[in-house]
Amino acid sequence: MRMRKMLFAGVLLVCSMVTVPAHAGDISLSAAASLKDAMQEIIGGFKKTHPDTAVLTNFGASGALAKQTAQGAPTDIFISANDQWLDFVVKEGKADAKNKGVLAYNKLVFAGKKGLAVKSLADLKSLQYIAIGTPASVPAGQYAEQAMRGAGIYEDLAKDKKLVMAQDVRQALIYADRGEVDGAFVYQTDAMLAKEAQILLVVPEELYDRVAYPMVITVAGEAKAEAKAFYNYLAGPEAQEILQKFGFVPVK
Repeated sequence: MRMRKMLFAGVLLVCSMVTVPAHAGDISLSAAASLKDAMQEIIGGFKKTHPDTAVLTNFGASGALAKQTAQGAPTDIFISANDQWLDFVVKEGKADAKNKGVLAYNKLVFAGKKGLAVKSLADLKSLQYIAIGTPASVPAGQYAEQAMRGAGIYEDLAKDKKLVMAQDVRQALIYADRGEVDGAFVYQTDAMLAKEAQILLVVPEELYDRVAYPMVITVAGEAKAEAKAFYNYLAGPEAQEILQKFGFVPVK
């Protein structure tokens, strides 16, 4: 009897591990974590005219998403927070460079505890802990490192172990919002969602490359009419208006 129960439990376990494949008309979207809230509203707008189409989302660090796409993860549309990882997807043969576009732009800010005296990047040296996205895979972290190096403070902060690495920009914001660090380098759009942390400093734009969100429809996406329709919708006025509402700089 005990053996029969164990066998039955094993069958249940195997069944629970079986994933249901996506419908042929569904769209698989992989996008930078900082786009999550705006993208969910954009998807809602798209579904008004495509009610039977599901948009399956995967949000995270651009580097991680790019590697997943290169390794075969279902991706019809890929949106990065910098050119590096989108170009990686193209180089790996998952998308054609001719289909590349720009969804929107953003700005880098430093957000942290209310009342903290931060008037310039040099003031960060007096803080204890600063969160940034891991530069190897998170564009926000790359922009932050670039800005700190430009201000001549990165080496000292790294040597003093003041930099706390986050898996993506949203995790960096959470650390700052919970008070687990003094502050974090995040995008302006992320800081607008904070409950406790506030923008202490807008990072001078001359210290880092412009924050752009390049997008591309993949080879797999080109074969789907629904994916093409959504890709065109992203560049249209309705989606751009939503992005602007969430603090992104629209493409003109």
